[in-house]
Amino acid sequence: MTPASRSPLPLLLLLLSVTTGLVDAVSVLGLGKVFTANMTGNVVFLGFAAMGTPGFHPLSYLVAIGGFLAGAFVAGRTGKAHEGRPLHRWLMTAALIEATLLWAAALVSTRFDIASQSPDTALLGIVVLTALAMGFRNATVRQLKVPDLTTTVLTLTLTGLAADSSAAGGTNPNWARRIASVVAIFLGAALGAFLLAHPGPWGGMATALTLAGCLVLGGTMACAWLPARQEG
Repeated sequence: MTPASRSPLPLLLLLLSVTTGLVDAVSVLGLGKVFTANMTGNVVFLGFAAMGTPGFHPLSYLVAIGGFLAGAFVAGRTGKAHEGRPLHRWLMTAALIEATLLWAAALVSTRFDIASQSPDTALLGIVVLTALAMGFRNATVRQLKVPDLTTTVLTLTLTGLAADSSAAGGTNPNWARRIASVVAIFLGAALGAFLLAHPGPWGGMATALTLAGCLVLGGTMACAWLPARQEG
């Protein structure tokens, strides 16, 4: 077994993919047709809103995109600041930032009523906090350069599965990782939908966001202190 194959990073990124499903369930099902982990949907929705299509609110999309860009910018600076330092320190710093943002969003969500979509301040607060977290995540994962594990988008993953398959004349590279990435986001979304459909002591938006933050931090701690942590 090579050092690269022992790296815990792929497993961590699969766990982070589960949290993407949780966050998207919160934003799409709880905040009214807005994505905070996947910006492609927001750009499309913003186009709908620009044409006055009912049910699409431009402010939410603009706040999400702005928060995502800000999170990505901070992640870029954070990555540069950790150049030449041990990987586990960078990972832990990134996880603490992301988890803190998700937990802050969970706290704000306790003041938000999904049925009435109010108050607006709480709605926009949850949008910007989760978008900051996901923008930070995306930029951090991008710098890690682990193939076929972006943790947030699946378009290229699904394209690769089909285009690189043996039926298409390919060699099926990373097929297991690609499928696992799809399954991870699916499971996170399903779990998030379940939690939002069953509010109460153990369910609801706050539980989903708190769980996402715990998975990010707990998974990163496990990854950072495994023997293979120094391997990229």
